[in-house]
Amino acid sequence: MQLKPINEQVAVIVGASSGIGRETARQFAQGGAKVVVAARTQSALDSLVDEIKTAGGEAVAVVCDVSEFDQVKEVAQQTLQVYGRMDTWVHAAAIGMFAPFAEISPEEFKRVMDVNLMGQAHGLWAALPHLKHGGSFISVSSVEGRRALPLQSPYSASKHALEGLLESVRVELAHSGSPVNLTSILPATINTPFYNKARTKLGVKPTGVPPYYQPSVVAEAILHAAQHPHRELIVGDVGRVLDGMQKLSPSLVDSLLVAIGFVGQRTNEPKPESVPDGLFEPIEGYDRAEGDYGNLTIPSVLEVLDRQPIAKALTGAALGAVALFLVARAARSIDA
Repeated sequence: MQLKPINEQVAVIVGASSGIGRETARQFAQGGAKVVVAARTQSALDSLVDEIKTAGGEAVAVVCDVSEFDQVKEVAQQTLQVYGRMDTWVHAAAIGMFAPFAEISPEEFKRVMDVNLMGQAHGLWAALPHLKHGGSFISVSSVEGRRALPLQSPYSASKHALEGLLESVRVELAHSGSPVNLTSILPATINTPFYNKARTKLGVKPTGVPPYYQPSVVAEAILHAAQHPHRELIVGDVGRVLDGMQKLSPSLVDSLLVAIGFVGQRTNEPKPESVPDGLFEPIEGYDRAEGDYGNLTIPSVLEVLDRQPIAKALTGAALGAVALFLVARAARSIDA
């Protein structure tokens, strides 16, 4: 499969108002791509388009709630109307909720599924017919699609379901001989405004389990996948270790999360339920890529392995040994 270089592409980024999507749009535009950005928040899209144009890039914006299929189809239609084609569709739109499962209403749970799962399905239906010439659909999933976390049951469920959706569609594309690159991006904990915009019933501002990685690392992986076909890319070294541990001993990861998964997702900053969130309606004031946890970010060094197959194979064995060592050490600690 031959994919175009970035400077020859028309790229659609859905969920571009903040976080990973916003940084991805910037990087596509900096690389010379023509960019279509979509999200619920008009003001955030306008500021992003202005930023891209000021830097010499080309971009247009389409307001879109991904839970509404007609709005997602309109993103595709506007792309074709303005540029005549699309080469890459990046689907990064997602919402979150932090609460024990028993305290989540059916309406709240369904809303997360409607955005994070059905929104991605809407993106596939809208984009795939226009990528059959040989383009990419890049889905931003999560390491939580491999290992669920407590206090995030709807988000984890949506990402597990998303991985199943992508696997099924990927095989169907291969069976039909369609030259579409379908990539799942699985980030670890990323420093974005996701934690500001998520609904919480914890009584405090939520946080991801540290360490964090910067959204630029995820955007770089997305741009790489837009030029070089990949099935999936885990972004963030800790995500790779967690994935390895989950494969070796899910019950031991359960025990680890009992110990750190609850306290690790709580800050000391009070946040009552009355504070506005982005679950059902767009929320203003977060038109930026990075979140509030820059002081907790670390570099991620293993992404380069995905671009060097031999090094990836050798280091994969080493990572497996590290994961096995961590599992064994944790088991001894639990037994003690």
